[in-house]
Amino acid sequence: MNIKFYLLPVFLFILGFSTLKAQDLRELRVKPDSSISEEDKKKALSIKNINVPIPKLDLKVNYWKHWTKLGINFNQAQFSENWQLGGINSWAIMGLMWHKSEFNRNNFNFTTEFDLKYGKVRNEGQVAKPNNDRIFWDNKLSYKLSKSWGIYTAITFESQFDNRFIYGKASDGRDSITGITSSFMSPAYFTESLGLEYKPDNTFSLRIGTGTARQVLILDERVKPRNAADYYERYGRYPNPKDPSKGTGPKFGVEEGKNFKNELAFQLTADLNRNIAKNINLKARYNLFADYKDMGDPSHRLDATFSSKITSLINVSLGGTLLYDSDMHGKIQWNEALAVGILLNLPK
Repeated sequence: MNIKFYLLPVFLFILGFSTLKAQDLRELRVKPDSSISEEDKKKALSIKNINVPIPKLDLKVNYWKHWTKLGINFNQAQFSENWQLGGINSWAIMGLMWHKSEFNRNNFNFTTEFDLKYGKVRNEGQVAKPNNDRIFWDNKLSYKLSKSWGIYTAITFESQFDNRFIYGKASDGRDSITGITSSFMSPAYFTESLGLEYKPDNTFSLRIGTGTARQVLILDERVKPRNAADYYERYGRYPNPKDPSKGTGPKFGVEEGKNFKNELAFQLTADLNRNIAKNINLKARYNLFADYKDMGDPSHRLDATFSSKITSLINVSLGGTLLYDSDMHGKIQWNEALAVGILLNLPK
């Protein structure tokens, strides 16, 4: 008998057993969701609210910035009594304080700036005299119209601390006071300005004050301009003995017999505060003031200071002022000062 016939029953048995086993396994297979009850589904889909405690940080936005500089400069020269090569004993001292506060919020800006300087110099055989004397206070409120332009209004005050005397020589050769030219609040300048401001960055600004008013005050009776009769009544002599009809003439633009003057003018003010090199700063302010009654004869003032930081405290500065004001003098006036001293910057 052929062997194939013997193997056929065996083959059929194996095939039947495999089919049965496959069917049993399929029947025993569990559906994926058959083991999840309705209650389990509700639990899985439920969302619990969890309250996470958030601490109060109490954060506040500070719209103010402040800068302050305090400095003192001193120099002294001393020679022995038998010194033969020239020179004179002398000393000079000057203190300064500069402060600026700035408020910025949205398009509004408010800036207030103080610049106070006072110094004295004394040479042997002479009285001590002021060599630097200034009070300057500027307040400005502006609203930005574009990236570089805005409208502004400002109030500025300028005067000095000490008296400025006229000196002569006494019989013993020492200094004697023969008169006075200026003092505190004599003169004093109050300037109110309104116009446009150009400010391309934080180091430069230009104010164009088309509506500007300035008041000049002379409150010291010793400085007040007087006519010949008033002068004689106060001092018992005439200011010009050769011509008794002449008084002192106007002073600082204020007429004789008055202590107040008001002017309406056009004003141009440029401010620069920029580091031009490492540890070298240039601070400058230029002001043009043109009275609408006489636009052809404006006054000009330029203040500039170069300062270099040697260490965190030691500072070298070179500064000066150019001034032209026909109400004071018909020619250009100037001063210059080179100083080494201690300068404290806050904040550091």
